[in-house]
Amino acid sequence: MAAFHSANAIFPVGYRASRIYWSTRQGNHRCRYLCSVEENEGQPEFVVRMIEQGYDDLVLTGASPKGVWDKILEPVADRRNESGTLKLFPVYLKGEDLFGFTVTAVTRIVESLPGVEACDRYTFRFGRNPLMELPLAINPTGSARSEPKACSHVKRPHTLSSTGIVSSKSMQTVGSVGVVDAPEEVIPKQFASVPFQYRRMKAEWKSNVYLARSRIQGLGLYAARDIESHTMVIEYIGTLIRNEVANRMEKMYESQNRGVYMFRLDSEHVVDATITGGPARYINHSCAPNCIAEAVSLERGDKIIISSCRNIQRGEELCYDYKFDLEDDQHKIPCHCGAVNCRKWMN
Repeated sequence: MAAFHSANAIFPVGYRASRIYWSTRQGNHRCRYLCSVEENEGQPEFVVRMIEQGYDDLVLTGASPKGVWDKILEPVADRRNESGTLKLFPVYLKGEDLFGFTVTAVTRIVESLPGVEACDRYTFRFGRNPLMELPLAINPTGSARSEPKACSHVKRPHTLSSTGIVSSKSMQTVGSVGVVDAPEEVIPKQFASVPFQYRRMKAEWKSNVYLARSRIQGLGLYAARDIESHTMVIEYIGTLIRNEVANRMEKMYESQNRGVYMFRLDSEHVVDATITGGPARYINHSCAPNCIAEAVSLERGDKIIISSCRNIQRGEELCYDYKFDLEDDQHKIPCHCGAVNCRKWMN
């Protein structure tokens, strides 16, 4: 990690970003720049691929973000001078900014990655997460090699289920007892104006949560601000697939040693967030949850929404009950939520 960070940015290997910037070939034209970070003999290699219609792709590399972008900024400044447009001052442009390392959302995620505590020269913008300063694990046998292989994730089978379906048209709740019409005067706050709440949540969810290390398991999602009870926080998004496809995909993910992130939407469909999913998939299970998962029926189809079931303070980890089906002792998944009323098992 010593070579993969500076005082202003962390450079994770595998980082990819797409940027739109001025062309080096034509004045007053823009093109796409694909930025990435690779490893070359233990040192970071910064790669920028220039993609412009009508021209061959140009690949540039450098030992620093500034170094590789200087190869672009100088020709850009020349083209702008030739076309008489506003003058560009390359010396004042930072490579970290052009790579996107200093974007707030990117910085939050990068500062939550495992191993960043070794970045001794880096100045954390959002504060060193205290959850990263966890004690070392104790090996009962005295040797890590003799311990059973630790699983890097908790398997989340697609039997994750919601509390029911909330319809924005008829305001009906669908549960195990059937369909119950809710009279207007007793409609709970969380069921009122469902389309409005959904649109507001879609516009504000990035300011509601942030990703960080979790005491419960791996990464977790945290409240970025105080959240009132019965507030839509974030949508559980992914690829909508049928049960048969979900069963095949789950076996494939297990063969690849991937974590399985699936959520059952109804009796026939499953939302698969393993590959193409949002941050909601990192919300951990708790026996004393502060959120609930609801299947909300809108004009565009059913959506899985994570809503607060009580007031949540800023910095508090979001969690909900996975509602796994009960299994026999051989297939039990231990629960690490640490709640007073913890059931010790998730299923």
